Amino acid sequence: MMGNLFIVAAPSGAGKTSLVNALIAQHAEIKLSVSHTTRPPREGEINGKDYHFVDQQTFSAMRDAGEFLESATVFDNSYGTSSAAVKSLLADGFDVILEIDWQGAQQVRNNFQQAIGIFILPPSKATLEQRLRHRGQDNEDVISRRMRDAENEISHYVEFDYIIVNDDFEQALTSLSSIIVAQRHSLAIQKNIQADLIAELLAQR
Repeated sequence: MMGNLFIVAAPSGAGKTSLVNALIAQHAEIKLSVSHTTRPPREGEINGKDYHFVDQQTFSAMRDAGEFLESATVFDNSYGTSSAAVKSLLADGFDVILEIDWQGAQQVRNNFQQAIGIFILPPSKATLEQRLRHRGQDNEDVISRRMRDAENEISHYVEFDYIIVNDDFEQALTSLSSIIVAQRHSLAIQKNIQADLIAELLAQR
């Protein structure tokens, strides 16, 4: 059985990374696609686990060779998703999550129409700014820039299939998990998985 491809996007600081990490910790059958990026590692990040950290020359060569399912430039850094890595995980039956922005989501939709989009919203602008400051990763100029860009990012929510407001973390995590589980039980998937059972149940004696 082929796995499902999920796109999870959000403005910076909405909590999508924390939600995705918690989801994967609960579900061994879900894998996070590890993106390539040209930005320098943050404290505690591990190459190959958090990102594949590469220089701009390497990234550009991969992009020009068509190796990325999607790629984008965000805050002056390049990000890309390996098409081969995603297809390999899907073929092995894993559900795959792409933690990308709206630009990348548009590209994935063009190349993989079956992808399911999930957009994470913060409960308010004030909360979004508070979270950006609390994580202590960015200076004031970067925080101001992220807040200015948040409105544009959020305006693309209409391009996604599901919306989750990350106000209460545990509730948001439950909602995210429910979407994943529901997709596995869709008719399109289960009619093939349960073909033998359905044939037996419908067989006339």
